[in-house]
Amino acid sequence: MNKEISDFQLKEEDFRFAQREDTLHDTKLKTKPVGYFRDAWRRFKKNKASLVALGIIVFLVLFALIAPLISHYSVGFSDSVYRNRIPKNSALAKIGIAKGTYENSVNRRAYEYYTAIGIATTLDMQSGETDSDAAIGGEYSPIRSVKQENNRYNIKLDAYFEIGFRDVFVTTDEYDKIKAYEAETGLHILYPVIDENAVVADKADPNYWYRMDPETKLALRDESGNFVDAYKRDESGNFVDFLPRDITSRQIRVLYCNYFYYQNGSMPEFLFGTNAVGQDIFARLAYGIRLSLILSLSVSVINLFLGTIYGTVEGYYGGTVDLILERIIDILSGVPFIIVATLFQLHLAKSAGVIPSLLFAFVLTGWIGTARRVRSQFYRFKRQEYVLAARTLGAGDGRLMFRHIFPNTLGTIITSSVLVIPNVIFSESMLSYLGIVNLNGATTTSIGTMLSEGQAVLAQYPHVILFPALVVSLLMISFNLFGNGLRDAFNPALRGVDE
Repeated sequence: MNKEISDFQLKEEDFRFAQREDTLHDTKLKTKPVGYFRDAWRRFKKNKASLVALGIIVFLVLFALIAPLISHYSVGFSDSVYRNRIPKNSALAKIGIAKGTYENSVNRRAYEYYTAIGIATTLDMQSGETDSDAAIGGEYSPIRSVKQENNRYNIKLDAYFEIGFRDVFVTTDEYDKIKAYEAETGLHILYPVIDENAVVADKADPNYWYRMDPETKLALRDESGNFVDAYKRDESGNFVDFLPRDITSRQIRVLYCNYFYYQNGSMPEFLFGTNAVGQDIFARLAYGIRLSLILSLSVSVINLFLGTIYGTVEGYYGGTVDLILERIIDILSGVPFIIVATLFQLHLAKSAGVIPSLLFAFVLTGWIGTARRVRSQFYRFKRQEYVLAARTLGAGDGRLMFRHIFPNTLGTIITSSVLVIPNVIFSESMLSYLGIVNLNGATTTSIGTMLSEGQAVLAQYPHVILFPALVVSLLMISFNLFGNGLRDAFNPALRGVDE
């Protein structure tokens, strides 16, 4: 064997060039390098629940920005006549949603009351004639359908047209403007006032335009079966559409839905309904989301800044500095948040305002959680080899803290900051619901305030509290799922791992 090896000789033709060029180059990478944030986003996308939560958050933010622009009403709009109205929208009503109707079982007297509203809206001021066919299903009739069972009437009522007529006090100039508007547009707003001497059930209710039997309280009818009106007439027998109250004012009787159109440029329709004082829930909900998100984001950013600085100093220097700073945190963390918020609202809110005082209450102890997370991360990384190598090369404390150690804590900090948002929203809603904080104003409101307003009418009008409760639930769940997704995505232990 050794002889065979010794007889083996390499010849020149046994060799060939592996690279004939004079200069050798590295082979270009065929795939793009995966950075820290790109790898985190790749892992975040695999969490379907977090992606859905992110989509819901984006939708609610867009709703808060766009809803006030497309709504006919501002956050300060209020019309007490249409208080606690159920949702109504003409476009959605065509597919059976938000029709603004509800079912009710009434006796004969109440049935006559609602049918009379529909008939009265068809009054011809010149001839005095009305259309009895408009009592049910007419343009302004509150009754959409009826089914009689024994002495009861099961009717479907329009919650907006059941308002019918209202007495309004206006100036003489305003009265002239309404008359001119009627002539220009053909919209019938003014109707005859009621004769004060006529026999009606309730003289304060302008919907009782017909005479009634004093004993049965049922409508009197003529030979044709029509209602006998109780309108006031002048000496010539013409209808009177106003009563003078003083030199400059008049009392008029208006079909209120048309009077509403005259004032606001749109028929009374509210997509989410109205609250107890006639405010549009749709517009106020958008402003409530704005305030809740702005407040929570502000608290998150401030806590992020304070907690990062405090935790960085604690975790980097350790020893006596850490011991002293931790005892300060122990003292502050023992202060109940609800007590702080209450005291701030009682005293600080008078000078600084409700929102700034609430912000101070959140910030006073809110940064502690972030500080402790940053501190633990600094203890984890400050003795790593790359930190010791940087210190050996002459890097100062500031460079070591914020250039070498801090980036490794970024994932934890971002996650904790996002999870602060739902906690702030929940706390603000709780404080407003309990009445400790009042954020109800002419230009602002909050979700918690809307929940508090709807508490009193929850049994009769659940829609008042339904939409704010749904939004705050979505915000809480979505931000928690989104935060959990960020926590997993920024976890350094999972970097580069294909799940």
